[in-house]
Amino acid sequence: MTHEIIHTDKAPAAIGPYSQATRGTATVFTSGQLGIVPETGDLPADFECQARQAFENLKAIAEAAGGNLSNAMKLTIFLTDMANFPVVNKVMQEYFQAPYPARSCFAVAALPKDAAVEVEAILAI
Repeated sequence: MTHEIIHTDKAPAAIGPYSQATRGTATVFTSGQLGIVPETGDLPADFECQARQAFENLKAIAEAAGGNLSNAMKLTIFLTDMANFPVVNKVMQEYFQAPYPARSCFAVAALPKDAAVEVEAILAI
């Protein structure tokens, strides 16, 4: 099976041994996106700002792959504090409309760079 590596400078570069996303047969699997601001490399201190930037980064990768967030079939969200669950739901509704993609949300002990949220997607493009 062949696959294509998806990369855009409008989302942060990978901070480890992974690609921003890969595309197979009409399917794109993104790597998890933190709320890093690509222009500065900074991670906002505020959770809501981190969540919004994580979705912006995911959006940039979907566009680089030739689609958009409406192509999302499945999201996975990682939170370091489940108390932020209502906030991430609110922010997600800024980027997605019904019918929503399938989604899982997990509490994790920690994320890279001490981030509070990470979002990944499977897209059909």
